[in-house]
Amino acid sequence: MKKLFALLTMVAFLTFGPLSQTFAQDQVEEAQVEQATNDESTEMVDSTATETDSTVVATETEVAETMETTMDDEELLKKDETFHQILKRYFIEGSAGFMSTVLLALILGLALVIERIIYLNLATTNTQKLLTGIEDALKSGGVDAAKDICRDTRGPVASIFYQGLMKYDEGLDNVEKSIVAYGSVQMGRLEKGLSWISLFIALAPMLGFMGTVIGMIQAFDMIQEAGDINPTVVAGGIKVALLTTVFGLIVAIILQIFYNYLLAKVESLVNDMEDSSISFMDILADNKK
Repeated sequence: MKKLFALLTMVAFLTFGPLSQTFAQDQVEEAQVEQATNDESTEMVDSTATETDSTVVATETEVAETMETTMDDEELLKKDETFHQILKRYFIEGSAGFMSTVLLALILGLALVIERIIYLNLATTNTQKLLTGIEDALKSGGVDAAKDICRDTRGPVASIFYQGLMKYDEGLDNVEKSIVAYGSVQMGRLEKGLSWISLFIALAPMLGFMGTVIGMIQAFDMIQEAGDINPTVVAGGIKVALLTTVFGLIVAIILQIFYNYLLAKVESLVNDMEDSSISFMDILADNKK
């Protein structure tokens, strides 16, 4: 019996011993394979993360380069802009609604200025030549010949002299009164339209200031909607406000220069009328003798 048990023990040991060793070796090999798989997965994840990071960095670099290129292109375009293009860009940025009203004031004011310049230049007369012609006509052909010379001469001075000659037969006092009365009429014609030019001079900056106030109100409305003081929003509103003010002041300055020129021209014509009227009365007085 003891020999039988010893034999069975030997057989069992010989049978299950190699199996257990084989099973242990299989477990070790499976553990090694699993470790290798985990290492490969970790390496793949790390490489994917590295590639993703490099892609993000490359994308950010490309975006930055694109923005720099765009900014450089905009700067080049701004440098290449003509004065007309710069003026047009500022006009659009300053809100076309308010800028158009100021522009309308400029157009109307310049139209009146051009009309007055043409009229005053046509009203300029060589009074010395006219007086010499009237004096010669009175000596040679009488009052009618002098009237013809005044009628054929352009300008307010000739018109005043003609009205004076119309009263020549009524005496020098009536001639003087006629010259004074008609001289006031001619002065009114010379100053015609200047009040409208002064109106546009005052109106242009006021329209610009109104655009400034409205632009500031819009900027504060944007700040209120955003709930935060954003420098971009504030700068945009203030820019619109300042552009309207600048444009209004430029219009007022331009019209003011022409207005002062017209005033000087009117004063010169009025002085010429007064001086020539005195000489005209002297000529008539000498002719009466």
